[in-house]
Amino acid sequence: MRLIALLLDFLGGQATRVLAVGVLAGIAIPALANLMRPLLIVGLIVPLTIALVRIDWTALWAYGRRPGLIGLLAAWMLVASPLLMTAVTWPLGLPETLRTALVLMAAAPPIVSAGALALILGLDAALIVVVVVVSTALVPLTLPPMALWLLGLQINIGLLALMGRLAAIVGFAFLAAFVVRRLVSAAWIAAHARHLDGLSVLNLLIFAIAIMAGVTDAIIARPGYVALVAAASFIANLALQALGAAGFAFLGRREALSVGLMTGNCNMGLVLVTLADRADFGVAMFFAIAQIPMYMLPALLLPLYRRLMRT
Repeated sequence: MRLIALLLDFLGGQATRVLAVGVLAGIAIPALANLMRPLLIVGLIVPLTIALVRIDWTALWAYGRRPGLIGLLAAWMLVASPLLMTAVTWPLGLPETLRTALVLMAAAPPIVSAGALALILGLDAALIVVVVVVSTALVPLTLPPMALWLLGLQINIGLLALMGRLAAIVGFAFLAAFVVRRLVSAAWIAAHARHLDGLSVLNLLIFAIAIMAGVTDAIIARPGYVALVAAASFIANLALQALGAAGFAFLGRREALSVGLMTGNCNMGLVLVTLADRADFGVAMFFAIAQIPMYMLPALLLPLYRRLMRT
């Protein structure tokens, strides 16, 4: 137990660095990525559950009582972002598959693990969790018309089935967090915050490695395209983060940075599952490669976050 506690403490204290290394490990060791692939759903649910355990639920309910703000943020994520991405990428002459992937990225809700990343970075996890839940619930209604209107892409989503899967993931996380919070005290949670962060990082690491299954082969087969995709994914992530933070600066610096984090880190895995075998190779490859900035940028931007939060 002592060894496990030390490991979790290390992971919690070195979260951003560990995640940055982990996503590269999935590319460098393809056998490990393939081995971790069945654990994708675990790597998705556990960080959300831990974020719900750690955050102040009174803050969660407080944001729930501000439907105007949450609706505005959901509209920004699901409607305004893909419109802006379309307008920016249209004149650039990008390959059609890359432009399609960028617009679909912007049309996706924030990643489910954004709340866990917010806790690591010191941002507003309560705000992020509420927006993640609402926008994820709404995306089956917004993604098909946005894809058809902006890209001419027909996406036939089994609405009830998709919403059922999403409800199962989010609902399980809320239920598990509720049970944990009933079993242990707030003082215990505060005392073991570093260990909980470490457990969250461990599962984010599993997800980061697992999502890279198949990417190594693609890099070998099409290195030039993968390099273009990697550059585009970093630029798109940073640009969306900057736009989100600037557009919602009126909320306050911590909240604005939280909106930026959500805007740039999009749940492309959800879109990929929705497209299933209809996804073009280039689109699917972008969605995989775009995980790299999501796991590396927190490490690179952590000093900036700390400086902005101090000032």
